[in-house]
Amino acid sequence: MHAWVRVSLLVCTLAAAAHSGSAAAASLSSSGITFSDELGGFKIVSAAGSGTLADPFVVVEEITGPQEPVLVIRGLSAAFGNRIGSHHLTGFALTKIVVNKTDDDWNLFEMELRETLDHQSPYGDGLSFGQGSAVGHPFTSDKFPTVNETDEPSDSVAFRDATVHPGESVSFNLVITDTSPVSPFLLLQQPTRIVAVGPQPLLALAATGARVAPTNHLH
Repeated sequence: MHAWVRVSLLVCTLAAAAHSGSAAAASLSSSGITFSDELGGFKIVSAAGSGTLADPFVVVEEITGPQEPVLVIRGLSAAFGNRIGSHHLTGFALTKIVVNKTDDDWNLFEMELRETLDHQSPYGDGLSFGQGSAVGHPFTSDKFPTVNETDEPSDSVAFRDATVHPGESVSFNLVITDTSPVSPFLLLQQPTRIVAVGPQPLLALAATGARVAPTNHLH
């Protein structure tokens, strides 16, 4: 084979590898925990920190869609321990910085913990947002002033009452705990645009049963 042919093939191979690598999922680790965007819908930009309240894990993400992003988290175990001082066997503090790379405004941002993608997290599995403890609560965001936590029948937290426009970022501070840790587990994320009903008198709306409804708008 001529040298120029070998060089040409090498360039093509490297170009293909570079293209493949840019589209591949990212797994970033920090202090024993690995965060992955392997299920799609977003890209992990960076991960740092140790998981304590003073030095939380800080995960920076860019959400693109079209599917809802699911953060895969590995490494939580009894050996990892509890780094926030709650009564749970394991636990860590997490700050998420999320960039809106979609074309839509976000008026609501919900997160839900699950051990498997197809089943909600019941009380018995031990996985929660620090259920039964005041450590790390209340959860906060730099944009959303209101937060609602749900313990049953699923473990979820919803941030609302603000707007994150395309290109803007938003941060969330929370804790994750588990009394019987499994690896991996999942953090489902649902940024949502709330569709407003057209201008009508409130009494007329009540009579028709109309309401403001959240809809997933990651197209």
